[in-house]
Amino acid sequence: MNKAFLASVIVLCVGVFWGVYWMPVRAIAALGLDGAWGTGAITLAAMLFLLPFVAGKTHLFRDTGLVGVVSIALGGAAFALYSIGFLYGKVALVVLLWFFSPVWSVLIAKFVLRWQVPILRLIAIGVGLAGLFVMLGGEGSVPVPRSLGEWMAFVGGLVWAAATAGIRLKSRVPPLPAAFIFASGATLTSLAFAPFLEPLPTIAGEDAVWVGITVLATGGLWWGLSIAGLMWATIRLDPARVGILLMPEVIFGALTAAIFAGETLSASEMIGGGLVILCGVLEVWPTKANAGHPRATKNAP
Repeated sequence: MNKAFLASVIVLCVGVFWGVYWMPVRAIAALGLDGAWGTGAITLAAMLFLLPFVAGKTHLFRDTGLVGVVSIALGGAAFALYSIGFLYGKVALVVLLWFFSPVWSVLIAKFVLRWQVPILRLIAIGVGLAGLFVMLGGEGSVPVPRSLGEWMAFVGGLVWAAATAGIRLKSRVPPLPAAFIFASGATLTSLAFAPFLEPLPTIAGEDAVWVGITVLATGGLWWGLSIAGLMWATIRLDPARVGILLMPEVIFGALTAAIFAGETLSASEMIGGGLVILCGVLEVWPTKANAGHPRATKNAP
């Protein structure tokens, strides 16, 4: 099987899987690990799960260089912001603002990496910006993120776009050790935010076992297994394609939030969200004809 095709399938499956990630995050918060404490516990559990795969293999990190390692850790930091955001905003809006990241990816490709970017991807930026303005300002308000959760997703998407570019260009770390670095970056970010968002958690004795099981399962499955697959796939795909293939998360996140949390979107939010998704379609369209893979100029790394 072609590795690029397999990488695309893995990223697509990760997107579907993460579409329901908000459910264990909110369940853990309801049991007492509120705010960033829950994400910190989940990602710490992932680190423990992945530790056997990195023990005695520090040469892997030295070989990839500082930029590669930092890029992976930044990816984890971005996902931590996204994870925490689910507790402070509507699920669908948090997901949609996160998936504004392909616009950042194209801008990074053009102005930072000096890659040639097809005109259709530049048009996609305009569509994405229009979607953002409609989604956030459709009710006559200033078109900026309103809740803390929305801001976390918006900033997280920008950090993720930069991280995926660095991972693809500089990372040579195998998937499981990369997932460990990723979880480490997320843990540090979560614990840095935790004291400022919520007080130290208290968990009822009868809930402790269930909290532990949920934290371990969420850390192992979402932050261990799926992130290892994502790390393997990310270095084989251009950053914009990674962002696009993760987009089924939008649909699964919005549907499950509507069904299980009773969260619905206004007309302007749905129209704006549709434009953001269309932005993603426009960005990936040229690559199907082999016209959208950015080519490095002589100034590119």
